[in-house]
Amino acid sequence: MKKLLTATLVIGLCSAFTAQVQATPEDDLKTFRTYYEKRFPNTPFNDFINGVYSIDPASREQWEEIEEFPPYELSLDNGKKLFNAPFANGKTYASCFENGGEGIANRYPFFDKASGKVITLEAAINACRESNGEKPLSYKKGAIADISAYMHYTSRGNIINVIVPDDPRAQAIYEEGKKIFFAKRGQLNMSCADCHVHNSGNKIRADLLSPAIGHTSHFPVYRSAWGELGTLHRRYDGCNKQVRAKPYKAQGPEYTALEYFEAHMSNGLEINGPGSRK
Repeated sequence: MKKLLTATLVIGLCSAFTAQVQATPEDDLKTFRTYYEKRFPNTPFNDFINGVYSIDPASREQWEEIEEFPPYELSLDNGKKLFNAPFANGKTYASCFENGGEGIANRYPFFDKASGKVITLEAAINACRESNGEKPLSYKKGAIADISAYMHYTSRGNIINVIVPDDPRAQAIYEEGKKIFFAKRGQLNMSCADCHVHNSGNKIRADLLSPAIGHTSHFPVYRSAWGELGTLHRRYDGCNKQVRAKPYKAQGPEYTALEYFEAHMSNGLEINGPGSRK
């Protein structure tokens, strides 16, 4: 009966996302939440921000011990230092952001009507640098991950609220992100949804697959496999490589659209970044 229920939920989710072309982003969000609430009935909704540790008590215990002395602490301190360091013109990152850049990470990514593009936090950080005469930073790790980590840290506890406005340009980017999330690719012919929707909670080799809901809440992430902090788009790269697909460009339209979709699917959850993972 449990297997039948899971199969029914998976079929229902796929139908809601693929067959109902008229479904709105809010319809998608409701479907997403309902699916995970039924798949993991013992997990409180906001605990999905903790990824795989929200569904596996043994892994959670080890993770909580690590979080007592978080491995990203030095990166966080560096991010704060970089955020407050003046550019050559005397200004700082605070001059580019509402509320001085603190407590605003939960609003990203957002659709910018003027440019017709979706702006991620990392893209905004580099835009700030360039507007102040500085060179852009590399998008996957290093200084940009540290600065983003600090900005996320000041936003901890704030509720993710990524809006997809009634604008055909925004809707198109959102739909592209949804398409990428569900599209199979690579030599292994797998999609994001194969791992993090249909098989969430199951093991692949020795690793337990995390639920997709809440995926964007805890980035940037310090991964033991990396030995350092990395951005969400770096993680997207790794996923594509694992299924033997050619990665997209960090902060390119594909990953940006995917982040837009995933962030919207995490609406209502708290920002919990930076985080630590395997």
